[in-house]
Amino acid sequence: MDKVFIKKLRVRCIIGVYENERKTPQDIFVSITLHTDTRRAAKTDKAADCVDYDALSQEIRALAESARRFTVEALAGDVARLCLDRPGVRKVRVRVEKPGAVREAETVGVEIERKK
Repeated sequence: MDKVFIKKLRVRCIIGVYENERKTPQDIFVSITLHTDTRRAAKTDKAADCVDYDALSQEIRALAESARRFTVEALAGDVARLCLDRPGVRKVRVRVEKPGAVREAETVGVEIERKK
């Protein structure tokens, strides 16, 4: 299976359980790996036969900015469902990172994998 990926898409959103996290947007990073068949796109060389990662990036950003989730797990699940709704996507790996959530760590987060 072929893979299309978006790595560390920066999103500014409300996410977290603490009072200060519910008031001030913070930067998070969303990475996805879409499992799909790219042979048709490789043969035709047409953008219409590809996964539109620009449009998907915009949809992920809009989703995260409006979701106001408490947990990165819930947001990762939302993103996975959004990705699996795209034609041709059979499986997705979603990683949501919250830099600065734990002072002693560069980043914390969750990575999930879902399939149709």
